Amino acid sequence: MSVEEGKKAPDFTAATDGGKKLKLSELRGEPVALYFYPKDDTPGCTTEACGFRDATPEFKKLKALVIGVSKDSVARHDKFKAKYELPFPLVSDEDGKICEKYGTWIEKSLYGRKYMGIDRATFLIDKEGVVRKVWHKVKVAGHVDEVKEALKALK
Repeated sequence: MSVEEGKKAPDFTAATDGGKKLKLSELRGEPVALYFYPKDDTPGCTTEACGFRDATPEFKKLKALVIGVSKDSVARHDKFKAKYELPFPLVSDEDGKICEKYGTWIEKSLYGRKYMGIDRATFLIDKEGVVRKVWHKVKVAGHVDEVKEALKALK
């Protein structure tokens, strides 16, 4: 399955860091930057998470929420969040159902070896729950700025 711009964002309820639950549809009224990343505490994922962390004041000014999603466990998210002082929720998608809904569980290739993994992707969802912008195969450098600019265009 793949999520398209202009369509409703698929809803989900999932465990987050701190033993909490998050239901996407309950966040209506505020734009959401929902980003999928491969693994906690790896170089690219840490750089991306810290980029969103450092831009938190700007996202707050735009009244937008940031939510990270990976297949890591809640316990692993707790460690990652504490280590880098991440101020936004990290959703645990251990069974991969959210990744499947968003089309981010894909076949990848590394040195000719094929394997399944998470496509680094971001979905910008407006306050009505409609996907307004999709980025697949995200390059970490400059990505947070792209998301901020797209968010400003929603206003």
